[in-house]
Amino acid sequence: MATAQKKLKKELTINLGPQHPSTHGVLRLVLDLDGETVVKCTPHVGYLHRGTEKLGENSTYLSAMPLMDRLDYVSSMTNDVAYCLAVERLFGIMAPERAQYIRTIVSEMTRISSHILWLGTHALDIGAMTVFLYSFREREWILDLFEMLCGARLTVSYPRIGGVRNDVSQEFIDSLYKFTAEFPARILEYETLIDQNRIWLQRTKGIGVISAEEAINWGLSGPTLRGSGVTYDIRKHFPYDAYDKVDFDVPVGQHGDVYDRYRCRMEEMRQSIRIIRQCLEKLPRGPVMAPDAPKLTLPAKEKVLADMESMIHHFVLITKGPMTGQSGEVYSAIEAPKGELGIYFVSDGTGKPYRMRLRSPSFVHVSALPRLSEGALVADVIANIGSVDVVLGECDR
Repeated sequence: MATAQKKLKKELTINLGPQHPSTHGVLRLVLDLDGETVVKCTPHVGYLHRGTEKLGENSTYLSAMPLMDRLDYVSSMTNDVAYCLAVERLFGIMAPERAQYIRTIVSEMTRISSHILWLGTHALDIGAMTVFLYSFREREWILDLFEMLCGARLTVSYPRIGGVRNDVSQEFIDSLYKFTAEFPARILEYETLIDQNRIWLQRTKGIGVISAEEAINWGLSGPTLRGSGVTYDIRKHFPYDAYDKVDFDVPVGQHGDVYDRYRCRMEEMRQSIRIIRQCLEKLPRGPVMAPDAPKLTLPAKEKVLADMESMIHHFVLITKGPMTGQSGEVYSAIEAPKGELGIYFVSDGTGKPYRMRLRSPSFVHVSALPRLSEGALVADVIANIGSVDVVLGECDR
């Protein structure tokens, strides 16, 4: 009898995705199961690979802008801001103060829009239908505001190297003020639906726990890192645009589980409203494009070529302010809705980057899924995927 039971007990290997709706597009997880328990989880990416980095190396600094919109395609504004900041620091361009405030405003609007989409899909994956319908109501409002601002809703290409494409209108400011006044009550509606729901709590509390030390070692960032109690936020530690001119708090969790990561993003939406209102109240007058930006003077070519061999091995982290461009190398990072989005350029003095590399948070977070899922149940894998908030457009890049 014991021998028969031993023969019946064997591992089963299944594919979760890429067709499964909860894998958020084209993520494939190969799961080795012992009953309902995950013994091994192996992520496979590459089904959406579009060669963004290599396309960027074969495009001018300006013409590569539309590629950025299509990385994390629900956060295109922040993708563009990250790219513009990297190029500006390479070329020694400083965006005007008004443009910096506008970039901060649209970045926080994007954070809210991204978190709303995350909340709706994450809740739907776990089994909560109503919050999905509620959340898309406010996301549509933000997309309408984007359309009012620049004529586009999803892939906007609104930020520009040296500023932004066009100034904001008074109609946009008034509409955004109205949104900031009404949205906090909408967050309460979301929380009323699920925050104390016993099924929601059972599916999120104590699930996918990762300690602060492990989260740092895995390279996690954004709300996924802060859910483990780490107070690291690039907007605070290495401010860019107008983040050093506004006051806001950094929400953190205590246990590092799915529930804490959920709570961090909910509180971040409240802080985003706080930042937007401060920026609108302090919005200075002036131009929205740097006068030298359209010329895009190339970095010092002689210096770049002379230092080419050494600069490949030299990594420069620029935390704030303009760069002369003479070293030909720059890494610039922002606090995107999903975490640290970094762009690394190596310039050879021509109009195209010699090397372009992207540090996308989704790729790092997908890599950590085995750590979160192994030893858990199959149903918990779905909760873990949603809690780290991945978009495969920037994961495969």
